[in-house]
This record gives sequence, C-alpha cells and structure tokens, in this order.
Amino acid sequence: MIDWLLESDTLRDFLQLLVADAVGASAADGCGVTVQRRGRPLTVVSTGGVADKLDEKQYGQDDGPCLQALRKGEVVHVPDMLEESRWAAYPRFAASLGVRSALSVPIAVRSHTAGALNFYAADPDAFAEEDRHALALSAAQAGGAIALAQRLADAEEFTRDLQSALASRRVIDQAIGIVMQQRQCTEEEAFGLLRRLSQQTNLKLHDACTRLLTDTAGRPPTPQPPLRPRP
Repeated sequence: MIDWLLESDTLRDFLQLLVADAVGASAADGCGVTVQRRGRPLTVVSTGGVADKLDEKQYGQDDGPCLQALRKGEVVHVPDMLEESRWAAYPRFAASLGVRSALSVPIAVRSHTAGALNFYAADPDAFAEEDRHALALSAAQAGGAIALAQRLADAEEFTRDLQSALASRRVIDQAIGIVMQQRQCTEEEAFGLLRRLSQQTNLKLHDACTRLLTDTAGRPPTPQPPLRPRP
C-alpha cells in the first residue's frame, strides 16, 4: 500500500491500483468505488466494464446493494442475482449484463464522506468467505486513503482561511494606527470609529478599513505574502 501511495499522483490513481489488485486477487470480474458527499453518490473509479452501468442503475432508482452498504455501513452479499428479490429491478438488470453475484463493502472513513467498494462477478456464489474477508481489507485501505486525502484537503482549506483572517487583521490594524495618529486617540477609540464608519457606509469592517488605507496612501494595501511551511 505504501508503494502505491508513493507511485500515485492522485487519490483516484491510488484507488485505481487498489481495485485492480483486489479484482486480480479474488473471483471478482469488476469493481467500482462509490463515494457519497453532500448526499450525492458517484463512482470515482471502476474496472471490469460494467461497474459504471451497475452503479448508475442503483443511483437512478436510489436503491441497491452498493447504496445499502454505504448508508447502513454493512457488508451486502448477493450470491445470485437471479434469486434476489431486493432492490426492485436492479437484480434483473445486473443479470442482463452478465453479472450473477455481487459484494458491496462499506468504506469506513470516519468523516463527512461515505463510501463503498462494489465487486461483481459473472458466476453465482463467486464470493466465498475468505474472499469477503480479503475484500473487506481492501475497503479498509481505501477508507484510510480517502480519510488521508480529506485531512489534507481540510488542512489546505484551514490554511486558506487563516491566511484570509491574517490579511484582514493586518488591514484593520493598519487602519487603527492611521486613525490613532490622525485623531490622537486610543486604540479602543480608533476601533470604535472604524466600526461606526463600517455601519455608516454599509461595508464590512475589513472593506471600510481597506477604503481608508487606499484613500490615505493613494493605493490599495499590499497583500501579505502567503503562509509557507517551515523547512
């Protein structure tokens, strides 16, 4: 798994390697990785040719083994589609594409994203107990990679928010200094004047301070360089 992470440029690349390995080491003929964010499921990677069609059928009817695994956090095993009565028209549709058995394993990423690994096979009863255990490990690896990607994305978003907050604070502090100098007042009094200016002009405090600095200096304040990690 570490080698795959090092070889992969994106999360999608890693998941593609993961599902290809899982399919090659099991009786599965194909696999799709479903991720749901903000209530909408989508297939992020797939292999085997029919995975996308099977997933889209489930998304369209808002029901199926993949969505059940994703929503309830449980493994869903379908030994034979021709003997399956759950999920409306889905089992017959899968059988019409040459899929007789399936296994959907939830991806537990412990975050605001839910997911599932969906394995398909042309033969009935293709997923023995040892296969189900091995494919559950693949789902755990996928969950770890997705969780890591989310933490990195959240950290990047936090950094952007922090940079924005620091830039805003810098502009406000500069404006306070100008008002203190012009009015010969305290920092608290200068801040109060700026707040009243914000209310009178119907501008956010940061925007009112930016206008003041621009009027005073004849140009907008210089943006602060972005934060960079220490070497």
